[in-house]
Amino acid sequence: MRAVVEVNLEAIKTNIRMLGSKTEASLLAVVKADAYGHGLVPVATTALEAGASWLGVALLEEAITLREAGIKAPLIAWLVPSGEDFEAAIRADIDLSISSISALEEILGVAKQVGRKPRLHIEVDTGMHRGGLLGQWEEFLSFAQEHRDEFSLIGFWSHFARADEPGESYNDLQLQEFTRKLDQLTSQGLTPEIIHFANSAATLTLPQAHHSMVRLGIAMYGLSPDRSALGSSDQLGLLPAMSVKAKLHLVKQVHKGDAIGYGGAAIASRDTTLGVVVMGYADGLPRIATNEAGALYDGNKAPLIGRVSMDQCVIDLGPESSAEAGDYVTLIGSEGYTADDWAKASGTINYEIVTRIATRVPRIYL
Repeated sequence: MRAVVEVNLEAIKTNIRMLGSKTEASLLAVVKADAYGHGLVPVATTALEAGASWLGVALLEEAITLREAGIKAPLIAWLVPSGEDFEAAIRADIDLSISSISALEEILGVAKQVGRKPRLHIEVDTGMHRGGLLGQWEEFLSFAQEHRDEFSLIGFWSHFARADEPGESYNDLQLQEFTRKLDQLTSQGLTPEIIHFANSAATLTLPQAHHSMVRLGIAMYGLSPDRSALGSSDQLGLLPAMSVKAKLHLVKQVHKGDAIGYGGAAIASRDTTLGVVVMGYADGLPRIATNEAGALYDGNKAPLIGRVSMDQCVIDLGPESSAEAGDYVTLIGSEGYTADDWAKASGTINYEIVTRIATRVPRIYL
């Protein structure tokens, strides 16, 4: 294989168990976006084996894929716009999140045709101002109370905007708003079975937000929610689960002053050995990445030199390198260059680095 993603499932298990030790709440494993690029079904199965009792995805098609794979665990899809296949969701016992009166009306209409109650989670906006009920809240309460016998109220939830900033007062404000709306909901006789608010960062730093279930996202894959504010993976006791490796297509010598890559964006500062790696931005490597990222070969860091191309990139192996065409280099790993290093080199976050690795790069499970 010219390139491969290695996923260490044991690392994911270890991370989930460690995170689970920090709370008495049940665990929901977030496996949206192809399990953050790690592989939807294998990671979901692993998470359940490690002690997660719920699975969470963004898209309904992801939830349906899990059901078709034979996974029967409780499962919620929370980004389900109008016109989705709600009939399939209801028949497959997939929980749906609702954030508006119109969403509830549409799902209840489909449910009547199916002849089954839908399993629903109410999402409220507590200050992130993205998803969740906000201005419609009072009207929604009346509508939901009126139709309470037509659905099963499984969950009540929200999402933090700044949980990765310990001590940030906005987290307290969101918690207060969450509690206020939960009290309003229960005062209408609508009592959810599960209350969930905490993401990875809140699981690590805000025990008061754990409620009955926490949602484990980036941390279960061994990556820090915010390296600068919360510490590195090592400092948090997390094991990165993904390694990305690719072959050298070509090894060549260049002279000091030679221009390298599109636009001659880099100039060799010495006589050196270049390695052409068969992986580029079509595979998910950020085109914008600087020489703060690169690859590990034979225990030595080889920084990027020049722009990342569509299907390849160039690394500076150094003048004394013994690398040969066909050798593998490690672009992302626990040693050498990490997902955090690539994120820093690209002006982004580790979430984006792992989720953008293209499906044309096969996954191998360890």
